[in-house]
Amino acid sequence: MAKNEQEDNNEQGRRMGTIAKFSGIGFQMIAIIGLFAFAGYKIDEAAGHTVKWVTAVLSLIGVFIALYIVIRSVKS
Repeated sequence: MAKNEQEDNNEQGRRMGTIAKFSGIGFQMIAIIGLFAFAGYKIDEAAGHTVKWVTAVLSLIGVFIALYIVIRSVKS
């Protein structure tokens, strides 16, 4: 019986590790996209643009970088 409990604990530990890994990836995505969007906003604000094109471009770049990181993390 003790061996089954130990296997259950190991399985639960692996699940929690996986959950922690993927929630960490989510927070990384939020941080990267947010950082790029904020930088674009500040650039647009400083340049006095009426159309916030730098914000849009940097936000898209942040999304692509975040997706690249997610794909690379999931493969390993």
